Amino acid sequence: QVQLLESGGGSVQAGGSLRLSCTASEYIPDTSCLGWFRQVDGKDREVVASTYPYNGDTYYADSVKGRFTISRDNAKNTLYLEMNNLKPEDSAVYYCTRGRKPGHCGLPIYIFDLWGQGTRVTVSS
Repeated sequence: QVQLLESGGGSVQAGGSLRLSCTASEYIPDTSCLGWFRQVDGKDREVVASTYPYNGDTYYADSVKGRFTISRDNAKNTLYLEMNNLKPEDSAVYYCTRGRKPGHCGLPIYIFDLWGQGTRVTVSS
């Protein structure tokens, strides 16, 4: 069973930047959708961004467009989320995830079936 491990979370002031990383225990083919979600205590998990490495397509939630960038380093089998101009409302636990069906990618949560343990991001005003 493939495992996903996130890192890079931490505390930052509003306007700052962080880069999250997600490393897989086994190689994930580039035909698998990869994504980032986030969750605030007591609320539903919400999508942040996803990518289809095979053709480079990327998808973003409206709330992060222009501030966050999702990317994947195939050689390192690592997914990244570059977060700039962070806002207090970006505070959450961030999870990386893999799609359940090769070739199927987008933003809906039902697309994904494998999750990491999460890394916490705290943005102070």
